[in-house]
Amino acid sequence: MDEGNELRKFGGASQYVLDDELAEIVNISIALEMPLLLKGEPGTGKTMLAHAIAEALNMRLIVLNVKSSMKLIEALYQYDTLTRLNDSRFGDSTRDVSNIEEYIRMGKIGQSFVTDEKVVLLIDEIDKADTDFQDDMLDILDQMEFDIIEIDKTTAAQHRPIVIITSNAKKDLSDPFLGRCNFHHIAFPDPDMMRNIVQVHFPDVDRELLDSALQTFYRLREIKNVEKKPATRELINWIRALKADPDFRVKDLIKGQVPFLGVLFKKSPDYFVAQKSVSHFKI
Repeated sequence: MDEGNELRKFGGASQYVLDDELAEIVNISIALEMPLLLKGEPGTGKTMLAHAIAEALNMRLIVLNVKSSMKLIEALYQYDTLTRLNDSRFGDSTRDVSNIEEYIRMGKIGQSFVTDEKVVLLIDEIDKADTDFQDDMLDILDQMEFDIIEIDKTTAAQHRPIVIITSNAKKDLSDPFLGRCNFHHIAFPDPDMMRNIVQVHFPDVDRELLDSALQTFYRLREIKNVEKKPATRELINWIRALKADPDFRVKDLIKGQVPFLGVLFKKSPDYFVAQKSVSHFKI
């Protein structure tokens, strides 16, 4: 193992509230140098956890946003043949066109390997990739090296990155993949936890406003036939909008009025369903 065990423990960050169980699995994953797979519905803070770890441990964050069409080699490196061709044709480059290595560009995983510092590597929404991508990627992360076939060279990691992998559970992950990760499911925050999260963002928030906003928010999440329920980010933006509106009155919220519904529901069908439902609201 490298210096990962010497890192101070992660206990949260300035804008991230977490429970003890999540803190423990993060720290044991760092100590064991194993990828940490996070599942949970959108808005539960999976992606932001990687940002919080990087902030708390004073490390650089490298983010690989997985796409359905992505090939693993793109995450490792790319050979820029077009630039090399142009350089050879026009002859105005300072690079040696006979040296292919000068035209190798590292992908996000490659960058986390060749950097001279230990980093946090976030692999976001791994469930978008196919099974071969997932399993081959973990082979690379186990071995901490990969081959660049164009120059017949093996690139080994200078430091093993802290690897955080997120999944929205849209597609099942393979058993071999699951077996090589630590796992944690981040449940949607309960009202008490959400209160703590909001107060981190708004330390001086009015108590009556916070109580009314939270009650309304959780009732909105109970509305049926909604594809994308409002999540933590929407709640924070909604409270920000309420605080910024000089005409807003908490008593109107208590009466069941829900201003700025479009801050909470971002899809037209959800918006119209919510609009009909709030007409019956009253706290």
